[in-house]
Amino acid sequence: MAYYRNPSDVTALPAWQALSQHRQAMQDFSMREAFAADPQRFSQFTLSSCGLFLDYSKNLITHETRDLLVTLANDVGLKEAIKAQFEGELVNSSEGRPALHTALRRPVGDKLLVNGTNIMPDVHKVLSQMTELVGRIHDGLWRGYTEKPITDVVNIGIGGSFLGPELVSEALLAYTHKGVRCHYLANIDGSEFHELSQSIRAETTLFIVSSKSFNTLETLKNAQAARAWYLAQGGSEAELHRHFIAVSSNNAAAVAFGIREENIFPMWDWVGGRYSLWSAIGLPIALAIGMSNFKELLSGAYTMDQHFLNAPFEQNMPVLLGLLGVWYGNFWGAQSHAILPYDHYLRNITKHLQQLDMESNGKSVRQDGTPVATDTGPVIWGGVGCNGQHAYHQLLHQGSQLIPADFIVPIVSFNPVADHHQWLYANCLSQSQALMLGKTRSEAEAELRANGVAEEQVQKLAPHKVIPGNRPSNTLVVERISPRRLGALVAMYEHKVFVQSVIWGINAFDQWGVELGKELGKGVYQRLTGGDEAPAEDASTQGLINYFRGRHRG
Repeated sequence: MAYYRNPSDVTALPAWQALSQHRQAMQDFSMREAFAADPQRFSQFTLSSCGLFLDYSKNLITHETRDLLVTLANDVGLKEAIKAQFEGELVNSSEGRPALHTALRRPVGDKLLVNGTNIMPDVHKVLSQMTELVGRIHDGLWRGYTEKPITDVVNIGIGGSFLGPELVSEALLAYTHKGVRCHYLANIDGSEFHELSQSIRAETTLFIVSSKSFNTLETLKNAQAARAWYLAQGGSEAELHRHFIAVSSNNAAAVAFGIREENIFPMWDWVGGRYSLWSAIGLPIALAIGMSNFKELLSGAYTMDQHFLNAPFEQNMPVLLGLLGVWYGNFWGAQSHAILPYDHYLRNITKHLQQLDMESNGKSVRQDGTPVATDTGPVIWGGVGCNGQHAYHQLLHQGSQLIPADFIVPIVSFNPVADHHQWLYANCLSQSQALMLGKTRSEAEAELRANGVAEEQVQKLAPHKVIPGNRPSNTLVVERISPRRLGALVAMYEHKVFVQSVIWGINAFDQWGVELGKELGKGVYQRLTGGDEAPAEDASTQGLINYFRGRHRG
């Protein structure tokens, strides 16, 4: 199956040229003035779907901007590319694979062929396998080596085997199944394992080793550390199968480790790590919130999939957000994008979206191997509000760079305290409002005079109090963070990333840059430990190896 490819450099398309001209015409565009001139601006630049409400009216756009961006999407064949992805074509061209994370949330009756085989029965077989395991643990039927029920589950994985599950299980803490605590072990730094081991008991802990290859360095090292700790705490090799299960495609390695065949959950090469939380990689999620809530998560993602597939681009959330990202990155010079969740339970969404976006679109060649002619993925950063307001929001408001932002906020708190949530919501709205409005020189001067400041001081202080404004942002509102809405939200960002990859003509589903560091790391390790005395490829690396060896104790 061939994958649809944009046959030409996107910057050579008439639609791109039209956007370049439009950008010049928008040089003096003022959002303040646009809102004042058009009472309907909010209603015309908002959208509701899949339990999410998107306000994108505070952007440097007009109706013409949106029309031109949609024309660009049509001209690069976005509709065909979306169809190709959902139908299992080889959208991951460098690895010759489809990217079918969307299949993981499709209904049981659907049919989808990969290499002539319908994959949907296998998808739902794994869901059934997950349901059985989760039920046994929640019902206290899965017992450890002392016959006590499991109380703690530790997910050992890194990257996509960690960030997505951690985000979802924390975001849905209000739905947690009582009696089972979930933990995550990702970093190879021994301090992380040490801290974790202080809060669990070997006899009541189940470890999930999540690694497609079962040889990811960090994951395997942590799994070996967990195994040694389990044995040191009184566990036996014979009972190891009670405390370790795996999510992997390398059954032989997992069995050699001591995991029973029936406790190995499969992974498929058509699911990338950063898109895998919907698969058995999501086991810790299901164990945290229960299988029915996990299926609600899948259902929410499926509704977003259908919206992405079927909604006109002018009313399509992932498409609009992707196009806005192209607008700012390629026509306004924005190099980063802030994700600002105003919800404590969503505090890790920025970390997940960092990997999702930056690992997917951090590319500099197109699908056909030719260099891109424009900037690609932005730096994704941010963090939970209101904390950021007292830290890095200063850069958003008065810094010299244009940094678009997404504000994410629920209407209802799971844990209301007095009027805290009203203040939280107010802060979210006021931050996006301040980014848009800013404060003019005359407003700054008037404010100082109203406070009785002498005119000489007014003139000295006013420049420091001017806030440029006209800074773009989107606001995503949900009634409350539920499994279904969270599924839709995460899927929306997955599709946004794909939209941008299609515009730029790049492959969103490989990550060769990640692989290089892994390969070089093996050689550095051999030189650190004396296994290879040949000099490193460069003097800096060799010098740092020598420094370590000269001072390392133990």
